Amino acid sequence: MTSALTIESLRKTFGSAPDIVHVLDNADLELSRGQSLALTGESGSGKSTLLHICAGLEPFDSGKVMLAGQDIAQADDSARAALRRTSVGLIFQQFNLVPSLNVAANLAFQARLAGRHDPGFVAELARRLGIAELMARYPEQLSGGQQQRVAIGRCLAARPRLVLADEPTGNLDEATGDAVLDLMLELAAQAGAALLLATHSTRLAARCNLRVHLRAGKLQVSA
Repeated sequence: MTSALTIESLRKTFGSAPDIVHVLDNADLELSRGQSLALTGESGSGKSTLLHICAGLEPFDSGKVMLAGQDIAQADDSARAALRRTSVGLIFQQFNLVPSLNVAANLAFQARLAGRHDPGFVAELARRLGIAELMARYPEQLSGGQQQRVAIGRCLAARPRLVLADEPTGNLDEATGDAVLDLMLELAAQAGAALLLATHSTRLAARCNLRVHLRAGKLQVSA
Protein backbone atom coordinates (compact mmCIF):
# COMPACT_ATOMS: atom_id res chain seq x y z
CA MET A 1 0.00 0.00 0.00
CA THR A 2 1.11 3.54 -0.72
CA SER A 3 2.02 5.58 2.34
CA ALA A 4 -0.14 8.63 2.96
CA LEU A 5 1.61 9.73 6.16
CA THR A 6 4.93 8.78 7.71
CA ILE A 7 6.17 10.15 11.03
CA GLU A 8 9.67 9.33 12.24
CA SER A 9 11.23 10.25 15.60
CA LEU A 10 8.94 13.26 15.94
CA ARG A 11 9.60 15.59 18.84
CA LYS A 12 7.59 18.60 19.95
CA THR A 13 7.97 20.55 23.17
CA PHE A 14 6.29 23.56 24.72
CA GLY A 15 7.76 25.95 27.27
CA SER A 16 11.36 26.39 28.34
CA ALA A 17 13.62 24.92 31.01
CA PRO A 18 12.88 23.94 33.69
CA ASP A 19 9.21 23.76 32.65
CA ILE A 20 9.50 21.98 29.31
CA VAL A 21 6.52 19.83 28.34
CA HIS A 22 7.28 16.97 25.92
CA VAL A 23 4.08 16.76 23.88
CA LEU A 24 5.58 14.38 21.33
CA ASP A 25 8.66 12.40 22.34
CA ASN A 26 10.29 10.36 19.57
CA ALA A 27 6.92 9.44 18.03
CA ASP A 28 6.67 7.14 15.01
CA LEU A 29 3.63 6.47 12.86
CA GLU A 30 2.89 4.97 9.45
CA LEU A 31 -0.49 5.27 7.74
CA SER A 32 -1.19 3.92 4.26
CA ARG A 33 -3.87 4.96 1.82
CA GLY A 34 -7.07 3.01 2.45
CA GLN A 35 -6.33 2.63 6.17
CA SER A 36 -8.10 4.29 9.08
CA LEU A 37 -6.31 5.01 12.34
CA ALA A 38 -7.82 6.20 15.62
CA LEU A 39 -5.67 8.40 17.84
CA THR A 40 -6.82 8.40 21.46
CA GLY A 41 -5.49 10.10 24.56
CA GLU A 42 -6.50 12.28 27.47
CA SER A 43 -7.47 15.93 26.95
CA GLY A 44 -4.28 17.95 26.62
CA SER A 45 -2.20 14.93 25.64
CA GLY A 46 -1.28 16.46 22.29
CA LYS A 47 -3.70 14.85 19.83
CA SER A 48 -4.66 18.16 18.22
CA THR A 49 -1.02 19.25 18.14
CA LEU A 50 -0.10 16.08 16.25
CA LEU A 51 -2.85 16.66 13.68
CA HIS A 52 -1.80 20.28 13.21
CA ILE A 53 1.79 19.13 12.62
CA CYS A 54 0.63 16.53 10.10
CA ALA A 55 -1.27 19.24 8.23
CA GLY A 56 1.81 21.45 8.11
CA LEU A 57 0.11 24.03 10.31
CA GLU A 58 2.49 23.84 13.27
CA PRO A 59 6.28 23.46 13.45
CA PHE A 60 8.04 20.69 15.34
CA ASP A 61 11.43 20.42 17.03
CA SER A 62 12.96 17.44 15.25
CA GLY A 63 12.13 14.29 13.31
CA LYS A 64 10.46 13.82 9.96
CA VAL A 65 6.89 14.10 8.67
CA MET A 66 6.25 12.82 5.15
CA LEU A 67 2.89 13.84 3.71
CA ALA A 68 1.84 12.42 0.34
CA GLY A 69 5.52 11.68 -0.30
CA GLN A 70 6.77 15.16 0.61
CA ASP A 71 8.91 16.12 3.60
CA ILE A 72 6.90 18.98 5.06
CA ALA A 73 9.88 20.34 7.00
CA GLN A 74 11.59 20.94 3.65
CA ALA A 75 8.53 22.56 2.05
CA ASP A 76 7.96 26.30 2.19
CA ASP A 77 4.65 27.89 3.17
CA SER A 78 3.28 27.90 -0.37
CA ALA A 79 4.17 24.24 -0.91
CA ARG A 80 2.49 23.25 2.36
CA ALA A 81 -0.58 25.27 1.39
CA ALA A 82 -0.66 23.47 -1.97
CA LEU A 83 -0.55 20.11 -0.16
CA ARG A 84 -3.51 21.14 1.98
CA ARG A 85 -5.43 22.20 -1.13
CA THR A 86 -4.85 19.06 -3.14
CA SER A 87 -3.99 16.16 -0.84
CA VAL A 88 -5.19 16.76 2.72
CA GLY A 89 -8.67 17.13 4.12
CA LEU A 90 -9.03 18.86 7.48
CA ILE A 91 -11.93 18.45 9.90
CA PHE A 92 -11.16 20.31 13.10
CA GLN A 93 -13.22 21.17 16.16
CA GLN A 94 -13.70 24.71 14.87
CA PHE A 95 -15.86 24.35 11.79
CA ASN A 96 -14.12 27.17 9.86
CA LEU A 97 -16.98 27.55 7.40
CA VAL A 98 -16.91 30.66 5.21
CA PRO A 99 -19.65 32.86 6.71
CA SER A 100 -20.35 34.69 3.44
CA LEU A 101 -21.03 31.45 1.55
CA ASN A 102 -24.16 29.33 1.80
CA VAL A 103 -24.01 25.59 2.51
CA ALA A 104 -23.85 24.63 -1.16
CA ALA A 105 -20.91 26.96 -1.80
CA ASN A 106 -19.14 25.87 1.40
CA LEU A 107 -19.47 22.23 0.37
CA ALA A 108 -17.95 22.99 -3.04
CA PHE A 109 -15.21 25.30 -1.75
CA GLN A 110 -12.38 22.85 -1.07
CA ALA A 111 -13.16 20.68 -4.09
CA ARG A 112 -12.94 23.72 -6.37
CA LEU A 113 -9.56 24.66 -4.89
CA ALA A 114 -8.36 21.10 -5.51
CA GLY A 115 -9.74 21.09 -9.06
CA ARG A 116 -12.02 18.14 -8.26
CA HIS A 117 -15.47 19.69 -7.95
CA ASP A 118 -18.19 17.15 -8.82
CA PRO A 119 -21.74 18.53 -8.35
CA GLY A 120 -23.24 15.05 -8.36
CA PHE A 121 -20.87 13.84 -5.65
CA VAL A 122 -21.56 16.96 -3.56
CA ALA A 123 -25.31 16.36 -3.85
CA GLU A 124 -24.85 12.74 -2.73
CA LEU A 125 -22.71 13.82 0.21
CA ALA A 126 -25.32 16.38 1.26
CA ARG A 127 -28.06 13.76 1.11
CA ARG A 128 -26.13 11.22 3.14
CA LEU A 129 -25.06 13.82 5.71
CA GLY A 130 -28.66 14.96 6.15
CA ILE A 131 -28.04 18.53 4.98
CA ALA A 132 -29.62 18.46 1.52
CA GLU A 133 -32.46 20.70 2.69
CA LEU A 134 -30.01 23.28 4.07
CA MET A 135 -28.12 24.15 0.89
CA ALA A 136 -29.38 27.75 0.68
CA ARG A 137 -28.70 28.57 4.34
CA TYR A 138 -25.65 30.37 5.70
CA PRO A 139 -23.47 29.13 8.59
CA GLU A 140 -25.04 31.55 11.09
CA GLN A 141 -28.41 29.93 10.37
CA LEU A 142 -27.18 26.44 11.30
CA SER A 143 -26.83 24.60 14.58
CA GLY A 144 -23.42 23.40 15.73
CA GLY A 145 -24.19 19.86 14.61
CA GLN A 146 -25.33 21.04 11.18
CA GLN A 147 -22.18 23.13 10.77
CA GLN A 148 -20.08 20.11 11.69
CA ARG A 149 -21.77 18.01 9.00
CA VAL A 150 -21.16 20.74 6.42
CA ALA A 151 -17.48 20.85 7.45
CA ILE A 152 -17.23 17.07 7.04
CA GLY A 153 -18.91 17.25 3.64
CA ARG A 154 -16.61 20.05 2.49
CA CYS A 155 -13.59 17.93 3.37
CA LEU A 156 -14.82 14.74 1.70
CA ALA A 157 -16.03 16.55 -1.44
CA ALA A 158 -12.42 17.25 -2.41
CA ARG A 159 -11.54 13.51 -2.30
CA PRO A 160 -8.27 14.05 -0.36
CA ARG A 161 -5.54 11.42 -0.01
CA LEU A 162 -5.40 11.96 3.74
CA VAL A 163 -8.22 13.04 6.06
CA LEU A 164 -7.19 14.53 9.41
CA ALA A 165 -10.23 14.61 11.69
CA ASP A 166 -10.13 16.07 15.21
CA GLU A 167 -13.19 14.89 17.18
CA PRO A 168 -15.30 15.16 13.99
CA THR A 169 -18.47 13.85 15.65
CA GLY A 170 -18.09 15.78 18.91
CA ASN A 171 -21.06 18.05 18.15
CA LEU A 172 -23.33 15.24 16.97
CA ASP A 173 -25.60 12.89 18.87
CA GLU A 174 -24.48 9.28 19.09
CA ALA A 175 -26.65 7.92 16.27
CA THR A 176 -25.75 10.74 13.87
CA GLY A 177 -22.09 10.50 14.85
CA ASP A 178 -22.07 6.78 14.07
CA ALA A 179 -23.70 7.38 10.69
CA VAL A 180 -21.24 10.16 9.83
CA LEU A 181 -18.25 8.01 10.81
CA ASP A 182 -19.63 5.17 8.69
CA LEU A 183 -19.76 7.58 5.75
CA MET A 184 -16.24 8.87 6.38
CA LEU A 185 -14.82 5.34 6.59
CA GLU A 186 -16.71 4.21 3.50
CA LEU A 187 -15.74 7.17 1.34
CA ALA A 188 -12.12 7.12 2.50
CA ALA A 189 -11.88 3.42 1.62
CA GLN A 190 -13.55 3.94 -1.76
CA ALA A 191 -11.22 6.80 -2.64
CA GLY A 192 -8.13 5.02 -1.33
CA ALA A 193 -7.63 7.79 1.21
CA ALA A 194 -6.18 7.43 4.69
CA LEU A 195 -8.11 8.61 7.73
CA LEU A 196 -6.45 9.78 10.95
CA LEU A 197 -9.16 10.25 13.55
CA ALA A 198 -8.48 11.87 16.92
CA THR A 199 -11.20 10.90 19.37
CA HIS A 200 -11.97 10.47 23.06
CA SER A 201 -14.43 7.70 22.24
CA THR A 202 -13.15 4.13 22.53
CA ARG A 203 -16.38 3.05 20.82
CA LEU A 204 -15.60 5.13 17.72
CA ALA A 205 -11.91 4.22 17.85
CA ALA A 206 -12.83 0.54 17.66
CA ARG A 207 -14.32 1.16 14.21
CA CYS A 208 -10.92 2.02 12.71
CA ASN A 209 -8.41 -0.45 11.27
CA LEU A 210 -5.63 0.72 13.60
CA ARG A 211 -5.53 2.35 17.03
CA VAL A 212 -2.77 4.24 18.84
CA HIS A 213 -2.84 5.95 22.22
CA LEU A 214 -0.88 9.11 22.97
CA ARG A 215 0.45 9.19 26.53
CA ALA A 216 3.35 11.26 27.88
CA GLY A 217 4.48 12.08 24.37
CA LYS A 218 4.63 8.44 23.28
CA LEU A 219 2.44 6.75 20.66
CA GLN A 220 1.45 3.30 21.90
CA VAL A 221 -0.29 0.75 19.69
CA SER A 222 -3.68 -0.23 21.13
CA ALA A 223 -5.28 -3.63 20.82
